[in-house]
Formats: sequence, C-alpha cells, structure tokens
Amino acid sequence: MFRLRLAKKLSDFSELVMFQHSIFSLPFIFIAMVVASGGWFGWKLTTLGILAAVSARNYAMGVNRYLDRDIDALNPRTKNRPSVDGRVDEGQMLLFIFVNAGIFVATAWAINPLALKLSIPILAILGAYTLFKRFSSMAHIVLGISLGLAPIAGAVAVTQSIPVWSLWLSAGVTFWVAGFDLLYSLQDMDFDREHGLHSIPSKLGAERTLLLAAIFHTLTILFWALFVKDSSLHWIGWSAVLFSASMLTYEHILVRRDFTKIDRAFFTVNGYLGFVFLILVILDVAIW
Repeated sequence: MFRLRLAKKLSDFSELVMFQHSIFSLPFIFIAMVVASGGWFGWKLTTLGILAAVSARNYAMGVNRYLDRDIDALNPRTKNRPSVDGRVDEGQMLLFIFVNAGIFVATAWAINPLALKLSIPILAILGAYTLFKRFSSMAHIVLGISLGLAPIAGAVAVTQSIPVWSLWLSAGVTFWVAGFDLLYSLQDMDFDREHGLHSIPSKLGAERTLLLAAIFHTLTILFWALFVKDSSLHWIGWSAVLFSASMLTYEHILVRRDFTKIDRAFFTVNGYLGFVFLILVILDVAIW
C-alpha cells in the first residue's frame, strides 16, 4: 500500500513540473560540454550535469506552480493541475522547491567554484518568470533566458570560464525558447486579456505574435550559426543549424495552419530539435 501511495505521489509531482519537458534544456548543456571538452568529459560531469539541469528545472517549475495556483484555478486549461486540485498541497510544493534548490546548489559546489558562485543568481533568474508575467510582457524573454543559461552552465562545468561561443549558443536558446513560448501562449490569449496578465499575445494579438515568434526564431538560427563559426565546428555542425531552421519552419507552419496543433509543435518538434542538434555536434567533434 505504501508503495502505491509513493508511486502515486511521485506521479503527481511529475505531472506538477511536467518532468518530461526537461528534454528542452538537457541537450544544450551537453552540447556546450562536448564542445568545451573537445569530446568526452567523463561520467562525473555527466551525472552532475543531469542533476543540475533536472533540479534547476524542478525548482523553476515548482515556483511557477506555487505562485500561479490562483491563476491556474481560473483557467480551464490548467484547473486540473496537481497544484490546483489538491493532489500536491502548498506545504509539499514549498518543500519540493527548497529541496531542489538545495540539490542544485550542492551540485554546483561539487562541479567547481565558479559554478557555485553562479548558482544563487541562476536560481533568482529561474524564479523570476512567474513574477514577471504579473506586470511585464518580458516574461517570455525571462523564460528564454532561464533555459538559455544551460549552455553557459555546461561550459562553466568543463572550463570554469564563459567562452564567447557559449554566449552565442545561449542567445540562440534564449530566442528559441521565447519564440516557442509565444506560440504556446496563444492558447491563453483571451484568458490573459480577461485577467490582466501581461503576455505578448494578449497585447499584440495572434498575427503580430506569430510574426514576432518568427523573428525570434530567425535570431535563433543566426546566433546558432555564430556558435558553430566561433566554436570551429565543421560541416556537420552547420547541418545542425540547417536542421534546426527546417524544424522551426515546420513548427510555424503547424501553428499557423491550426492552433490545435500547438501542443504537437511545442513538445514534439522542439524535443527532436534539441536532441538531433546534440547528436550532430557529437558527431562533428568525434570525427574531427
């Protein structure tokens, strides 16, 4: 009986933070680590990298769900979340937030001194997204920055420095995430207007939001091209940029054709994009 209750509670927490969406940040941490090390960086950093990425995301999503529980209760799309329907109560959410914050800081300490110094500012940025959307449409950019920190963290883990190429990779991830968050937010455009939330779709409308998302994703490809150039990758690295451009184009076609395809565009397309990018970078570094 205890095992069943434990399994149910773990399932509720997984649903709370949408654990499967960790796929968005993990590939770009490891892309940076592969490039920084020129190949394999060892099992220790692999384990610590996964632990840092997962605990950071759990912390960020926990803060989001805790602070947004009043809004989520009003939104038909989110009213059945565990943070709203009582499956995970406020005390459990707070414990979850602090445990994951502690794991993240401890992991940073185990990586190197620079990682430890950056851990608290990173947590502050990760927790800012939920607050920003209460008063600023820049929340989409803040979310992008939150995931965009992943490549910088990967480079810091290996080199204890922040090389220029990691900044280009980070900028690309920032606009990639901000762009697909704009598309995802189209689902809540009317709700945000009614409740005074500062999302870009609620301010600009669907067509202008689609245009802005396309601009963001164009910047994504530009910054990733600069990353490939400055990191001295070869034609396989360039093929990763071309693949990403084709996937983002497909994403926009899907959303423009039918807003009911937003979930497919958000999860499937972006999930494949990150992992294929990682595989191609590994092949490039391995061959040359």
